[in-house]
Amino acid sequence: MCLAIPGKILEITDNIAKVDFGYGATRDVDVTLVDAEEGQYVLVHVGYAIQVLDQEEAEETLNLWREILELEEYDL
Repeated sequence: MCLAIPGKILEITDNIAKVDFGYGATRDVDVTLVDAEEGQYVLVHVGYAIQVLDQEEAEETLNLWREILELEEYDL
């Protein structure tokens, strides 16, 4: 199974973007595969942005991830 996580681009230098995944988690992501700009949301898989998302779609996906992680806490 492959997972991709949405994040917001904070800045881009050359083809590397600093992406905010929330809760203080930022990572460098290669944006070579997409036409993305600072302030946009991207879907990230293994260090590469694979799709640009609109804000509504990104927030919906992030909310679903939060729900999944909350359920995992209770199953432990």
